[in-house]
Amino acid sequence: MLETQVLLETPTESTEKEWISIEDFLIHPPERMEWVDGELVEKTGMTIKHGLAQGKLISYWRNHIISSGQGGEICPETLCRTNKQARRPDVAYITTELLQQYGELTVLPESFPLIAEIASPDDSAEELFAKSKEYLESGCLEVWVLFPEAQLIMIHTEQRWLLFNADEVVSTQTILQGFNVAVSELLA
Repeated sequence: MLETQVLLETPTESTEKEWISIEDFLIHPPERMEWVDGELVEKTGMTIKHGLAQGKLISYWRNHIISSGQGGEICPETLCRTNKQARRPDVAYITTELLQQYGELTVLPESFPLIAEIASPDDSAEELFAKSKEYLESGCLEVWVLFPEAQLIMIHTEQRWLLFNADEVVSTQTILQGFNVAVSELLA
């Protein structure tokens, strides 16, 4: 079995370097870090607009699962394993069934069924689209990509991409049936 490793610099006087495998990373994942293409990547770049959109989406999705009786939980910045990486989606929804199956684990060993990534000023659209594709290839059913500055939301499912402008109402396509919210309200 081929083991993937990443180079870590440990802060010592001699600047020693230590290799860590994805398996070791998943046992003791550092906070705010993802394991991407063999490197540890810190999640940075959150702006006030990013934080507000994240907070609102968490609240709206949580209220919907409670009021609709669909169950499950909302997981902000929670580590999951894709086919290639270890990622921390900005917001994710986990079903009751997955909670029962994996609820005691530190890391979900697959993608969450519903994921939202919120664009920061230092994110490129190409990177966000690639990340969305990676989530879908790893078991996710629906990915929301929020662009707070542009007041746009894109939804990616296995079948298609959908674009919602500020004057439209966005709704879930495959998960959390019946959820919808005005884009302008979510990204205001």
